[in-house]
Parts: sequence; C-alpha cells; structure tokens
Amino acid sequence: MTFTSDPKDYLPHREPFLLLDTIIRLEPGVTATAEWTVPRDADYFRGHFPGRPVTPGVLLVEAIAQCGALAVRADERYATKLPLFGGIELARFRRAVAPGDLVILECTMTRLSARGGKGYGTASVNGEIAAEASLLFVVVDE
Repeated sequence: MTFTSDPKDYLPHREPFLLLDTIIRLEPGVTATAEWTVPRDADYFRGHFPGRPVTPGVLLVEAIAQCGALAVRADERYATKLPLFGGIELARFRRAVAPGDLVILECTMTRLSARGGKGYGTASVNGEIAAEASLLFVVVDE
C-alpha cells in the first residue's frame, strides 16, 4: 500500500468535520501524527467565546480520534472498516487553543482487535500539550 499525506485518502470525514490537514507520520495499526491548523473563521468561535475565542475541547478530542482512525484504517485489515467512539477516558485539557494555532496530533493504538481497540493521544501547540485522552472504539463495517 502506498501512503499519502492527505487524510481524505483514509478517512470518510469531510469538511466541515474533517479536522486534519496533513498526515506527518503513519505506521499502520500502530500510530499516526497529523497537523490541523485551527481555522480563524470557524463558526463556533462566534459563541465560544465572544472576545476570547477558544477551540472547544470536544473538537480537540475528536481531532485526536481522527488521528487514531488514520492508524487503524491504514492497516489493510481495517481499510474497509469504520472505527467509532466507544468511550473517552482520562481526558485532560491543559492549555487553550486559539484560532490559527497549528495543532500537532498524535495517537498510538494500545490495543487493536477485529472488534475494536483503545488508543492514547495528544494535541499539542508549540510543543505544549493542549489536550490528551485515552479513547475506546468499536470497529464496524463502513
């Protein structure tokens, strides 16, 4: 399998909910690293929060999950499967992420089976962890 840097080649997500711009590193079934530049004009900033826009933590966790899904779907065994959230554990938010920030996402699978798995990931800005979480997922037919 030839690997590309375009998340659209692996994920079914599309704008406005595809949160990854570029794949930096991809080890099928093991780990992935990706970039996301938070859009300056995203609609959610109008209300979160006026005068002090902050990327919602739930979007950071979703971006980590999408990064993990890259690692899963790049594995030939899961290329036609869809990893779906089964749970979020130990989510922590450590710094605000502002419009225009470049977020580096990393997710490593800690368990992977035919029915699902678990991963741990982080979202960082300028080398500082902004969010981290352990994610549980189930694997279903696409």
